[in-house]
Amino acid sequence: MLDFLPSVTNYKQTIERAAAQAGFAQVGFGRVKRLNDREDFYAQWLGQGRHGEMSYLAREPERRFDPRAIDRRFKSVVSLLWPYAPPSPPAVDWRAELRGRIAAYALGPDYHDYVLKGARVVSAAIESLCPGAVTRTYVDTGPVFEREWGARARLGWFGKNTMLLTRERGSYFFLAEVFTDLEFDSTDAPYREHCGTCRQCLDLCPTQALEDGYVMEPRKCISYLTIENRGPIPRELRAKVGMWLFGCDICQEVCPWNPGAAEPGDEDLMPRLVELMALDDFTFSRRFSKSAIKRAKRRGLLRNAAVVLGNTGNRDAVAALTQVLEREPEALVRSHAAWALGELGGRSARHALERARERDIDALVVEEARAGLERGVA
Repeated sequence: MLDFLPSVTNYKQTIERAAAQAGFAQVGFGRVKRLNDREDFYAQWLGQGRHGEMSYLAREPERRFDPRAIDRRFKSVVSLLWPYAPPSPPAVDWRAELRGRIAAYALGPDYHDYVLKGARVVSAAIESLCPGAVTRTYVDTGPVFEREWGARARLGWFGKNTMLLTRERGSYFFLAEVFTDLEFDSTDAPYREHCGTCRQCLDLCPTQALEDGYVMEPRKCISYLTIENRGPIPRELRAKVGMWLFGCDICQEVCPWNPGAAEPGDEDLMPRLVELMALDDFTFSRRFSKSAIKRAKRRGLLRNAAVVLGNTGNRDAVAALTQVLEREPEALVRSHAAWALGELGGRSARHALERARERDIDALVVEEARAGLERGVA
């Protein structure tokens, strides 16, 4: 604990200036207290298996509810908001051009790297103000409830899309936290909720992953299905994935609080799927080593690309999918290519599925080929 903390208000102003210079748009200060109001909800959420394959969410729950389980000296949290530009929905005909869409947050370099760098600037400012101060930074890492601390620091409110929302920035931003043993004057009064009667995010989610009561079913969320999910995408949800290759922005795009959009290049926003299907391990790593897209891994990204190709309804994709079905080493990718061929249909697709049914050594691929043939591809 620090023995002497002169002019805490001046400290806050200095920290705010450092945060702004580092690239953060908003700063909030909150007292570190146990998040008692989240324990029952989280325990029930985990008990229902909503975390799916995200097993890390079930680890170290005590640290999530009370950061003092990480370091008992923590007194305050500096919550930081880093904005990113939302893209306009592209004018590209994704079906005709065989393209898939990437969520806005994953465009460009991996946000973990540059937002963490900015958070460390804030941490260094604290340590320069008070030599010996305790600091610890997080950017979407570690057992930290980022939305909750952002709300406690009065950056915004929990929206019906389960994201933190602000009047100024909507939901297009990343969060970072600096926990410290400095004490700042702050209030626990909640930020006023401004969603009102709007239900656009709930009603327009293709998979109905959002529920009343500010709850999400991640196992139905397109972002979860295309990123965190390591196995097959459930058949009943594949068509609803639509054009989303990595992540999804629908619940943000329909939110009235989100600001005007930027105009990224089509190649960045909607890569060509046939090119992606040809990536081997080396070319995947070279292309995505500094991108958040690497989280899906090659097999996951190609699985997603196969699903989107099937959703295009464009038989120009049959040749690429047939090649994948015959040459791709990953059974997960082959099985989704078989599904896509079944969706697209045509004589060439049927021949490819017949060969896969007869020759493939993986039962899942054989089953998908059989199911595609039974759907009556013509």
